[in-house]
Amino acid sequence: MKDIQIDPRGPRFGAFWQLAFSVSALIAGANPVGVAIMAVLLVLFIPGAIIGPQATLQGWVFRKVIRPRLDPPRETESFRPPRFAQQMGITFCILAVGSGLLGFDTGFYVFTGFVTFASFLNSVFDLCLGCEIYLLFKRATTRAA
Repeated sequence: MKDIQIDPRGPRFGAFWQLAFSVSALIAGANPVGVAIMAVLLVLFIPGAIIGPQATLQGWVFRKVIRPRLDPPRETESFRPPRFAQQMGITFCILAVGSGLLGFDTGFYVFTGFVTFASFLNSVFDLCLGCEIYLLFKRATTRAA
């Protein structure tokens, strides 16, 4: 697959959305409302986990509404690390929703908390945990080869 280059500010913008959803779910709690909020977030992660963050609703909003008002990015980045981060996000959302549906409240809060923490780091400090984990795996497998 071709290495698509994206504006690195796009995934950070998307992380603000993810943070808003996950904090709302934590506030709502491990009940049908909180689980529904995490289910919506799960759906928002799907295109990003399969194709990349450029395919998400938040990516579209960034491209059409936000980016035209900004200067061009100083540099671009591969879509692969953010896509891996989206895959991690969807995994934690699945675990949160599953925990909530099964009545495992602690699991709901823990997995939603992971999404919240990662989204907070990315949106506020521009530190993408999933991207960093992807790069660690990439370096480890490249050295081993």
